[in-house]
Amino acid sequence: MVASEIARHAQDLLDFIDASPSPWHAVAAMEQRLHEKGFTRLEESETWDLRAEGRYYVIRGGSSLIAFILGSKPLTEGGFRIVGAHTDSPGLRLKPQPAHRTETMMRLAVEVYGGPILATFSDRDLSLAGRIYVRNDSSLNSFLIRFEQPLLRLANLAIHMNRSVNEDGLKFNKQNELPLLLCGLCDNESVEQKFLDLLTEKAKCNANDILSWDLNVYDTQKGSFWGPELEFIADSQLDNLSSCYAGLVALLETEAPESTCVGAFFDHEEIGSESNRGAMGSFISDVLERLAYATDANAPGYKQALSCSFMISADAAHAYHPNFPNAYEPLHRIAVNRGPAIKINANQRYATDSMTEAKFIELCRQADVPYQKYSHRSDLACGSTIGPMTAARLGIPTVDVGCPLWAMHSIRESAGVLDQAHLLKVLKTFFAVPVGQII
Repeated sequence: MVASEIARHAQDLLDFIDASPSPWHAVAAMEQRLHEKGFTRLEESETWDLRAEGRYYVIRGGSSLIAFILGSKPLTEGGFRIVGAHTDSPGLRLKPQPAHRTETMMRLAVEVYGGPILATFSDRDLSLAGRIYVRNDSSLNSFLIRFEQPLLRLANLAIHMNRSVNEDGLKFNKQNELPLLLCGLCDNESVEQKFLDLLTEKAKCNANDILSWDLNVYDTQKGSFWGPELEFIADSQLDNLSSCYAGLVALLETEAPESTCVGAFFDHEEIGSESNRGAMGSFISDVLERLAYATDANAPGYKQALSCSFMISADAAHAYHPNFPNAYEPLHRIAVNRGPAIKINANQRYATDSMTEAKFIELCRQADVPYQKYSHRSDLACGSTIGPMTAARLGIPTVDVGCPLWAMHSIRESAGVLDQAHLLKVLKTFFAVPVGQII
């Protein structure tokens, strides 16, 4: 068994993910932890009155959050230390009018969000979570909603009717074969009313008051340890709630930093980040600029602060899978439980360059944490992260890193217990390093 403190940290990560079946739940879980540690919520619509070395956070759209601790050094000297990650994961979302009848069954229509491995959603205990908007007299209120029990199923076709499935792979037509089985129907039942009844019972409101929803399909199976020494973990959304967790906990455990430390957690990374609360939007620059002006930095001072800042973009990396050796660059086969990977791509799909790479290596040395280097096969399209877009928007040197992960974008991903502790340790070191030392 891994050391008890490392195992406790990994269990806390799994608990955090299991409490976060949607991006809105993830932000709510982060907000609760921030509140418990004395962070104060700011509203973008209000004037900000920030106290020296104060701890604050801002939420936009319910699914993106930026938290920060004001450093003891002026911004023009200490700059920003930023850890960025994303709150969303690829999967299935309900359509606006999802309920429909097919013979004697009620199904819910879904839309594919991002790039999930669709086959992994089959024959799982699925349910719904997200938010709904409800009319309350003359106002609109949003509520988090979650069905704890298995509610839905994407049932497979029997092999007797799909004889080539093991040779050709399991495939679903996104329009016709992805609608999820919900329940049987009597002849005269209204599918629309039956679906609304589910929501109203959970939300404790009238059907006529429900105006809209964002509902995410999630796997009800909780996270778990596996392996003979319980050295691995499995859960949904390790990409990228594991990085959100590490960035958040590192910030929560930081005391009296010299630089202003920031945890930036964005929605919509899996679909390109181009939204009002995505990393390509104005959220990060709006918050940093307002923070700077509220602490008496003028416009040139804000730009000066950006010039002495640094960002770590934390997102999962592709762990080497021995069953599929030809999927990997031969000299960059990163291993689970061997430390976070520095992600490098000459075409800037990752924001790392030799300078930011060197600085992260030095951070790992100071934290006594092992590290690895990842490069994608040249004949495969490389994914990307929030790193390049935030680096371009802010002009801040950025390194892309991540814990090795198996089955990325599966509904059930796997990673190493030790790597989660390594990432947390190096992020805590990043926030704590005095001004003028490496960063």
